[in-house]
Amino acid sequence: MSVKVLYFASLKDKVLKGEDSLELPEDVTTVEDLINYLSENDEALKAAFEEMPRLRFAVNQEMAKESTKIKDGDEVAFFPPVTGG
Repeated sequence: MSVKVLYFASLKDKVLKGEDSLELPEDVTTVEDLINYLSENDEALKAAFEEMPRLRFAVNQEMAKESTKIKDGDEVAFFPPVTGG
């Protein structure tokens, strides 16, 4: 399965990239699986995910949960919570 992963805001700054195009193993089927896969295969992402436990997610530009299913061709975005004032 192939997905596009986008990183935004301070997460993008921490991992020094804005996006990845990835071929994922068959057992990666949810956002949570993707987080675990990325953490196991990229030390910068592992550290960033540990520092930002309240990340938000979107799949194909719709807000998602860790349990949201992902499929071939999806776009998954990760971004920290944003506050305004």
